Amino acid sequence: MSAVIDYYYFGASPFTYFGHDAIQEVAQKHGASLNVKPVNLMGVWAESGAQPPAQRPPVRQRYRFLELQRIAEQRGKAINYKPAFFPADMTLADSATIAILLGGGDPLPYMGRVFAGVWEDEANLADRDEVAKRLTETGHDADEIIARAESGEVAAVREQNTRDATAADAVGVPAYVLNGEVFWGQDRIEFIDAALASGREPFRAL
Repeated sequence: MSAVIDYYYFGASPFTYFGHDAIQEVAQKHGASLNVKPVNLMGVWAESGAQPPAQRPPVRQRYRFLELQRIAEQRGKAINYKPAFFPADMTLADSATIAILLGGGDPLPYMGRVFAGVWEDEANLADRDEVAKRLTETGHDADEIIARAESGEVAAVREQNTRDATAADAVGVPAYVLNGEVFWGQDRIEFIDAALASGREPFRAL
């Protein structure tokens, strides 16, 4: 039976953007599947005690920019370090992922276009037209997906995803859960690769 990796994310996270290609490559390498689960990041942070970047002490804000530069170089990703539309309300963009999944589609290419929209293209992904553009670019019926994304059914799934993330001890995003073991951050993808390669038993909090 192939492994399943729960993939918790928030569309405006630069670290999710950095890790998106890498987690797909690791999953493909090991024949694992990705169970994509967009979350309300504020709900995750409320449980873990994290704060939005602008509310963090200046030393942490400065260090974040160092990290963004290092990771961009490591992953070979273009990035605007201070994008015009950040932070952004990603409710519709992320809900569209759930709508794609409910319709039996693959949301991963769309997600990649959303992340690039925020961090490369200076696009406002809180805007309905920008979401529709990326849905169309990745082969989806934008009107159909957006209508479903705005439904109560999708909102309920997103809130359940948020509860699932906190139950799994996700500190923030991206968070990946393999066999009940949580890996927080794009810099933990190599650990997932190693765990899948070895087939080891999951580690647990002591």
